[in-house]
Amino acid sequence: MLSLTVAVAGCGSFSLTGKSRSDTTYEGVRFKSRAHRVEDDRSHFRVEVRRATQSLDGAKASGHHAGTRYCIEQYGSSKIDWISGPYQENESLILDGDTLVMEGICIV
Repeated sequence: MLSLTVAVAGCGSFSLTGKSRSDTTYEGVRFKSRAHRVEDDRSHFRVEVRRATQSLDGAKASGHHAGTRYCIEQYGSSKIDWISGPYQENESLILDGDTLVMEGICIV
């Protein structure tokens, strides 16, 4: 049990409220990512990655990580149907200032 606690603590924060936060480093940039459910449907989630303009490819990887982590925490599966996500061309990504916004649905 202790090793599970240490493993979860090392990856970010775990929450039963439908929110998941993590800090990840990609392409030398540390990103803060937050995944949370959209309204009452736990399977439909949104990921926000701060400082995305530092490296869009790194931000997409960080957002993918946060989305995958969210679905595993909520459903035990890493399968995601991305509405707007890491497989889009950089030109079509949704940015709110320097925050990348991605959206997906956990497949259960």
